[in-house]
Amino acid sequence: MAGSERAKMAAGEWYRCLDEELEALRATARDAVFEHNMLPPRQRGNLGPGLHGLLGKVGEGARIEAPFHCAYGFNIFLGAGAFLNAGCTILDTAPVRIGGGTLLGPNVQIYCAEHHKEASGRQAGLEIARPVTIGANAWIGGSAIILCGVSIGEGAIVGAGAVVTRDVPANATVVGNPARAVTRR
Repeated sequence: MAGSERAKMAAGEWYRCLDEELEALRATARDAVFEHNMLPPRQRGNLGPGLHGLLGKVGEGARIEAPFHCAYGFNIFLGAGAFLNAGCTILDTAPVRIGGGTLLGPNVQIYCAEHHKEASGRQAGLEIARPVTIGANAWIGGSAIILCGVSIGEGAIVGAGAVVTRDVPANATVVGNPARAVTRR
């Protein structure tokens, strides 16, 4: 793995996402996600069996509604009681840590990849992975987008449809595009 595109991705260096090893890992994730999304809710429970083996960590009582999508899965770490509502997408090219008791509304998107700024770099498949961390007991409103490298503090609220481009302090509320702090009512 040393010097491989996967190793570069894990180290936070520029890597080529158009790589056989990475494609095989994405194919494994697509199979597990497909299984999760196609199981009837009573058979799926909190998490389909394929996702249990795929995700980096699943705390007790964590739940992912279908449909769900992720790029790799092994970079996703869910705290106890974390809840991801229907339609969540996590492009986990870097670690995504979601704290215990945190709620993600429908269609929340978390993007860890940043594509190259030059067209030639994008054509070559160059990207860099930056982690996303969401503290415990946060609430991420429906259709919010969280960009790479962002940390959201414990107890924070991200309003529906917000685009989070910067860190959010603990217990803060942010709304809008780009997300800005507001006073809680």
